[in-house]
Amino acid sequence: MRAPKNIRAIEKAGPDMMGFICWENSCRYVDEVPTYLPQCIRVGVFVNPSSEYVVRKTNELQLNYIQLHGKEDPQFFIKVKNETGLPIIKAISVNTIDDIETWTQYESVADMFLFDTKCKSIGGSGEQFNWDILNHYQGNIPFLLAGGIGLEDVDRLLAWHHPMWIGIDINSRFEEAPAMKNVEAITQFIKQIRSHE
Repeated sequence: MRAPKNIRAIEKAGPDMMGFICWENSCRYVDEVPTYLPQCIRVGVFVNPSSEYVVRKTNELQLNYIQLHGKEDPQFFIKVKNETGLPIIKAISVNTIDDIETWTQYESVADMFLFDTKCKSIGGSGEQFNWDILNHYQGNIPFLLAGGIGLEDVDRLLAWHHPMWIGIDINSRFEEAPAMKNVEAITQFIKQIRSHE
């Protein structure tokens, strides 16, 4: 998210979190602070950043969570936590059972995982992975499910279960343009999901 009017409209739909891309190579990159920031949890999304950059963006965007999508090592998590005081979501790219095991490297430093579709680019492929692979995740850290999830997946989501699954990350399937979301579709998605919680 980065357009103030779109941020306000999506906020009314009631998401728990809203993401702000802090990676310059992304078409969704937030190059300047929006004139309006939502009241929900604000998540800054980073890829192999310096800790100084994370601190600066945390202050500028008044972040509540940090999401790391690169190859950051566990020591970096500790450094960033010490400097920002914020919890960290670690994104893990998934295609096979072996990919799931990556979580063990971050067991002691991540507060949440985000399992996304493995692809050549970093994030935003719009493709899904086989969610059943996550049955092999035996950790105690909660996770978000991501990767090409759209309005057409509501029934499938409502039928799927995992004891550590706590949320859904949506993005590309709800976009009209990079960082510009379809308000009606997201409103409908959230309403349908929450009606079955």
